[in-house]
Amino acid sequence: MSFIQEQAHQASESLARQRGAFPNWQGSLWETPYRRPMRHAAVTTIAPTGTISLIAGCSSGIEPLFSIITKRRALEGQEFLQLNPLVESLGTQQGWLTEGVRAQLVQGIPPKDIRHIPQALAEVMVTAHEIAPEWHVRLQAAFQKHVDNAVSKTVNLPADATAAVVDQVFRRAHQWGCKGITVYRDGCRQHQVLRSVHASDRVDPLASSPRPRPRTTVGQTTKFRMGCGTLFVGVHKDDRGLCEVFANLGKSGGCPAQSEATCRALSISLRSGVDPKVLVEQLKGIRCLSTVARRKEDSEIDVLSCPDAIAKAIEEATDHAAASLNSTEGPAGRACPYCTQPMRRDSGCFVCDKCLFSSCG
Repeated sequence: MSFIQEQAHQASESLARQRGAFPNWQGSLWETPYRRPMRHAAVTTIAPTGTISLIAGCSSGIEPLFSIITKRRALEGQEFLQLNPLVESLGTQQGWLTEGVRAQLVQGIPPKDIRHIPQALAEVMVTAHEIAPEWHVRLQAAFQKHVDNAVSKTVNLPADATAAVVDQVFRRAHQWGCKGITVYRDGCRQHQVLRSVHASDRVDPLASSPRPRPRTTVGQTTKFRMGCGTLFVGVHKDDRGLCEVFANLGKSGGCPAQSEATCRALSISLRSGVDPKVLVEQLKGIRCLSTVARRKEDSEIDVLSCPDAIAKAIEEATDHAAASLNSTEGPAGRACPYCTQPMRRDSGCFVCDKCLFSSCG
């Protein structure tokens, strides 16, 4: 970086002798301590190029490998695994990237623990979360000494990083002369674009059991007019999110046994970590003959069946939970929790046009 910096400065100095220095050169650092004519106030930076580097298929700057196997989130919540292109290229060229090795990498097993990967190569396959926060900052500071403007780099922290760790990152960045610093704690956003795959991510059969129901839950009850009476649907939550669903017909008739079975299955699914949107997609649009027939005569009926009503109640409760995370409201609507810009309502979700945050993920 020192070489790049000096070559850029020499080029700017040459241009200054031909065309003159930049307007505020007098009184600047270039004039006072260095007495060096410069065409530009600054010539180098390390810009944030994460998305551009993905398109170009190249390094994103001075970042270490984020992960050997990356879980990438695409549009509409789809996720897929991607092996780092450099690792794929080296493994193919050197012949050690067999299906067995690929499977072990997908399971999150570190390269140093896979005997087919050359040890010398495995030792340099160090990923962002394996590097101590201090060394992330030291690396950025080393480049900052030879960069005019700021350096874009992210200090990736594990999900259990404490406030004290973040505090030390910022203090060291200031101490060592960084012009800016970025910290990201893994999992701090509900839906992040990239996630690393660790051995701890492998499914433990015991861990798939639903979390226990707390003694007290909080929720909302929604009233629906049905073909066979009035249906009350209660959607409740605990401190980790939606956890149970109840349904009760206001008067005899209908199919209470099926509704109870549906709600029991939904409650177990919610406490097992299933995304409420997935459950809504499965139930929404199911039709009941009696409800559909009565809709033609009763304008108060705005659902198609008991499952459709339950789906609508879960959807409304999910929107309400997302809205409660955004306590600030502006004249144009709810404020984005990340960039504070006003959001707009779109298909039942709140969407920020600036940073593309969506309350529905």
